[in-house]
Amino acid sequence: MSCGEPHETDCSEVLDHLYEFLDHEMPDSDCTKFEVHFEECSPCLEKYGLEQAVKKLVKRCCGSDDVPADLRSKVMGRIDLIRSGQAVPEQDVTATAAADYPATANEA
Repeated sequence: MSCGEPHETDCSEVLDHLYEFLDHEMPDSDCTKFEVHFEECSPCLEKYGLEQAVKKLVKRCCGSDDVPADLRSKVMGRIDLIRSGQAVPEQDVTATAAADYPATANEA
């Protein structure tokens, strides 16, 4: 997505790193660039608002569930693989979670 207008920080960069911004997982200097971009770009600001609302909804609905440590470790490992550009096994994490933790998967 792009608004078609030139920006110091490209729309694609903002959208590629939107969850890092939402989760406060980026340096302050990058946060500042994103905030400036949102002031200039209404499509990206709208996408940010939508993703922020979804994140709040998920937290409200699922935020109190305890996630088993080994499941969290598996998911984080897969995220690290994706971020590093490595091949990710085809096995579905959701299927693994349902098989390994049926009570947790069924409660969601």
